[in-house]
Amino acid sequence: MDKPLVNKVANSGLITINLEDFFPAGEVMVFDLKDHLFMELILKEKDFRTALKEYDWTQYEGKNMVVYCSTDAIIPVWAYMLVAAYAEPFAAQIFQGDKETFYQVTFMKALEQIDASQYDQKRIVIKGCSDKPVPPSAYVELTRKLRPFAQSIMYGEPCSTVPIFKRPRIVK
Repeated sequence: MDKPLVNKVANSGLITINLEDFFPAGEVMVFDLKDHLFMELILKEKDFRTALKEYDWTQYEGKNMVVYCSTDAIIPVWAYMLVAAYAEPFAAQIFQGDKETFYQVTFMKALEQIDASQYDQKRIVIKGCSDKPVPPSAYVELTRKLRPFAQSIMYGEPCSTVPIFKRPRIVK
């Protein structure tokens, strides 16, 4: 007789957390200050203000905006503030820094909201492969946050995991 197929993973009690679920919503667009500098190196205040005033800010409508300068120009803080003032009516978020740092900070904010106590004595798998650029810092932060509560933490897929942490059994 044929035995019915049993999904052992579904019956294992493992809880899978996919960090892609915490990925920031919306497109991320970059605003590079160098494109608005004289010779891509020198900020001339009058020209800079004129360029920003004439710039099409509507392209950032509902999007995440990352503001940085890709050259070694010395940029005064007020220049970033001026960009933010123009972009604020359009952009969903405005972040000063590069895309990688934007993702790191956004994930940290999202992971702060997790109530890790809900995973008390649970067996957790933090999903590995992702289609989005989940920063390694997000995996580190999630592990740090879950460790005081979880029975075990694994990395990968439920059918193939790498053990990260296992709480020692208490012998009575």
